[in-house]
Amino acid sequence: MTQKQSKTLLITGGTGSFGSAVLNRFKNSDLFTEIRVFSRDEKKQDDLRKKINDPKVKFYIGDARDLASVENAVKGVDFIFHAAALKQVPSCEFFPLEAVKTNILGTDNVLSAAEKFEVNRVVVLSTDKAAYPINAMGMSKAMMEKVMVAKSRNLDDAKTIFCGTRYGNVMASRGSVIPLFIDQIKSGNPLTITDPNMTRFMMTLEDAVDLVWFAFENSQQGDLFVQKAPAATIEVLAKALLELYGASNEIKVIGTRHGEKLYETLVNREDMVKAIDMGNYYRIPADTRDLNYAQFFSEGEPNVSNFEEYHSHNTGRLDIEGMKKLLFKLPIIRKEILGETNVEQYPD
Repeated sequence: MTQKQSKTLLITGGTGSFGSAVLNRFKNSDLFTEIRVFSRDEKKQDDLRKKINDPKVKFYIGDARDLASVENAVKGVDFIFHAAALKQVPSCEFFPLEAVKTNILGTDNVLSAAEKFEVNRVVVLSTDKAAYPINAMGMSKAMMEKVMVAKSRNLDDAKTIFCGTRYGNVMASRGSVIPLFIDQIKSGNPLTITDPNMTRFMMTLEDAVDLVWFAFENSQQGDLFVQKAPAATIEVLAKALLELYGASNEIKVIGTRHGEKLYETLVNREDMVKAIDMGNYYRIPADTRDLNYAQFFSEGEPNVSNFEEYHSHNTGRLDIEGMKKLLFKLPIIRKEILGETNVEQYPD
């Protein structure tokens, strides 16, 4: 990886949980001489600025949808972690064009600016919902991946590399079920679960940063990286939290909500054919076929039917004790259950 003497990192959507975790990981490191936080939320930027109080961190107000503001933040940058996105399934279902504008067109703006200013490397953050998507959020993220791969085909490897990561739900992040369960436990209300057998990949915020960093260090043009993560049923998660809090709340099954799957897929069957096992991660090389459309219709892949997608039903499954052990990695659990006061709390 080629690096200039002055190393500047830009985090789009940098005031969210992921951006704050990246800042916590690297603000005291000499890997980057400057870290830029790009987001549209002035209040969150002001809160984060006061919290970290570090002159190495610079704040840029702007929106990924606005190319001019993106270019203003990208000029002079060496590396980009692109985390800005609309992530809530219901919001994207009701306002799908907003998901298109941010997740697809916004990503195109970031990649175009990176190419223009010869950024060394860009890592775009995707989701398991992009594999076999059934909702607008997943569809927009799937298209984001396609945009990244398509634009990577036209780049000179020596100048700029585009790559991506795809991961599951980050535990205790904004919109996830863990904060909801904790609130229900504290209020004495039933824990509402959709389907006891529904499985989800379980990743901590630190796992997400590790995955992005692995992609940052190991990517080739157009690569997509996936972490091999454990999974658990929603029922196991609920029971593990009840045991941690010493609570006996009722568990109430409310049924599958619109846009939800029984299980999530991180690598689909077609990608598993070419996926490269790198230990804790899969590397999915880009589809490098050119514009000769005949190849898409006259040439097939005979081995596709011999592979199974990698999903939360066939990965390693956590039991209640394993789930409790993983939950203890979360700042909110360490603070409330263990009484630790020096844990890093990330914003919603």
